[in-house]
Amino acid sequence: MESSDAKQIADEQLIEEKFQELLNGYLNSNHRKKVEIIERAFKFANEAHRGIRRRSGEPYILHPIAVARIVSQEIGLGSTSICAALLHDVVEDTEYTVEDIENLFGKKIASIVSGLTKISGGIFGDQASAQAENFRKLLLTMSEDIRVILIKMADRLHNMRTLGSMLPSKQYKIAGETLYIYAPLAHRLGLFAIKTELEDLSFKYEHPEAYKQIQQKIQYTEKDRQAIYENFAKPIEKRMKELGFKFEMKARVKSVYSIWNKMQTKHIPFEEVYDLYAVRIIFQCNNEADEKKECWNIYSIITDIYKLHPERTRDWVSRPKANGYKALHLTVMGPDGNWIEVQIRSEKMDEIAERGFAAHWKYKVGDSDEESELDVWLKTIKDILEHPEPNAIDFLDTIKLNLFSTEIFVFTPKGDLITLPTDATALDLAFTLHSDLGFHCIAAKVNHKLVPLSQKLQSGDQVEILTSKSQTPKEEWLSLVTTAKARTRLTAALRKDRRLNISKGEKIFKEFLSSNNIENDNKLITKLLNHFGLAQREELFFKIGNNDLELGESIRKFLKEKNQNIFMKYLKISFGGGNNNKQPDAEERPVIDRKQNYILKDHNGIKNYAIATCCNPIPGDDVLGYVDENETVIVHKRECPVAMRLKSSFGPRLVSTQWESGITQSFPATILIEGIDRIGILNEITRTISNELNINIRNLAIEAQEGVFHGSLNILVHDAKSVETLCRKLKKIKGVKAASRAKE
Repeated sequence: MESSDAKQIADEQLIEEKFQELLNGYLNSNHRKKVEIIERAFKFANEAHRGIRRRSGEPYILHPIAVARIVSQEIGLGSTSICAALLHDVVEDTEYTVEDIENLFGKKIASIVSGLTKISGGIFGDQASAQAENFRKLLLTMSEDIRVILIKMADRLHNMRTLGSMLPSKQYKIAGETLYIYAPLAHRLGLFAIKTELEDLSFKYEHPEAYKQIQQKIQYTEKDRQAIYENFAKPIEKRMKELGFKFEMKARVKSVYSIWNKMQTKHIPFEEVYDLYAVRIIFQCNNEADEKKECWNIYSIITDIYKLHPERTRDWVSRPKANGYKALHLTVMGPDGNWIEVQIRSEKMDEIAERGFAAHWKYKVGDSDEESELDVWLKTIKDILEHPEPNAIDFLDTIKLNLFSTEIFVFTPKGDLITLPTDATALDLAFTLHSDLGFHCIAAKVNHKLVPLSQKLQSGDQVEILTSKSQTPKEEWLSLVTTAKARTRLTAALRKDRRLNISKGEKIFKEFLSSNNIENDNKLITKLLNHFGLAQREELFFKIGNNDLELGESIRKFLKEKNQNIFMKYLKISFGGGNNNKQPDAEERPVIDRKQNYILKDHNGIKNYAIATCCNPIPGDDVLGYVDENETVIVHKRECPVAMRLKSSFGPRLVSTQWESGITQSFPATILIEGIDRIGILNEITRTISNELNINIRNLAIEAQEGVFHGSLNILVHDAKSVETLCRKLKKIKGVKAASRAKE
């Protein structure tokens, strides 16, 4: 009993200590000191959560305190947000209501808590697509008060920091949806530091080995990097001090996740990631009007000392990014022959870059009538919410089109400036200006030159949209648009046309059956669907109504034949079911325990899993399992795009998996290879693969042009280690410059 009392006293001391840390941080900020209401919110939340513990075993109240601390010290918000963060789980987890919060703490805090409660319900729930629906609720609430999303970000960040106590399958789900939704949203809101940490933590749980290796390599190269930086920085610092600048100069290492991303996309090892860090110069500037001039003065100092890379200057000072980011970036050749990126920012620019929109409030003076970029973005979100995709996952993908995009700036014929995502087309602009322009768009004039709808726009283009009343939306337009608004409006218009064609087709079909005395039943429809390779009757009716399929004599004869073998098993290929893996019958298959680690076995060709055809994982890859409706475990690579969608929307169907040691079956893999062409090199490559490593080559395609060759090898291997060994050996062949496993 005594130990239980001692534990309680220790817990209370820890809670008090953590709350004091929160309070001290708040008192050191430049917000008005409303300590009394924060203390009341803490006491209320502490009482409400008394006796409840987190999965890690610590008192639950430590989570709201930690979230409030992130809100205060890492995002820079004030007492209203701190109170809302302390109270954010009270309504959901206890008997108290939003009305109780309003009576005790006022309307504003209650409104934010209510918004947070709306989006917490079912965050780890069991329904398919629950997370996508949740995200929609989050955006609806966000458009009412931006602080809701900022506190939600803090909540997610703390959950990620304490993810270690969760089951592996939960870790994949939470890490997956963090990378899929929250990190891009943090980026779009300008919360750079939080975005980077969310990405790194997600990566740490999805690929623990790769994370550890990259971290170790960053530490090993620390000394060399420091020497290169000091050598580079000295002449710049000397010149800036002579000219009277007050500044701080530092090197910032790329995040583990962004280094890994570069290694994957460029198929290069860690050693070849040259831009491991960027140099940042943060200068003091008392007058905001001089910021731009000072940035270019520093730019001039640097380019007097080092040679400039002409294509890698980014002026985010004259034209800030839509998330508020301002800086001047340039890349110069350092004294050791490496390209080094330099980011020039004032102290204010730096705070906005790290903390996002919340930092704007710190600097805001008086009321501004100007519509901020954030308001414009929120309007876009509202617009999409009013015309949502019917499928929650499609909706999520549509929103993500806007989250991930970087911006270009184009002008209308009248000189109005329009912000669009990179790769936006003339058709995107038409829809951005007005839906009717989009529906009737036939072409565009870019810089007075006639171009098609598919023309990708560049920053600075002047664009005029040309329309025709007879033009109607086309299905193929979906491949020409990148903006969420264009895709949403286009899909809605096509759906309307499609419905008309479906009802027209159904009418034609029924009349055809009636005139030929054929009975209309489900077996008949299934027979036709199988015959034409269609999945749904709506597709059949659409093709008939759209004149893509004619009901003639051959169809009449076919329908009159005896029904044979008309039932066909449809597999959901998008979730990896379409393969020839031998499986035990569904009736024999036991229900899989999602909480246990599932061992992937292969005994005499009978496997207890199926390989996803979208990413073709092999033993040794970081994988997870998706349990389909037949209790089959479908194995995906953790970074596979399809798996990303599954993690975000079908969390309860995920299972943590592990390859059984000693799997002898062969798996297909593709190696990409490139180098300098010479006589006999192909011979050496095939000899290395077949003789030295005894690997079976299924296919080899090599193309040489102007002394350089590129090729791909399709091979059969037992595991990922064999592929790594092969790539290492191939790179030792004279002339081979790169060899890496292809992303499926």
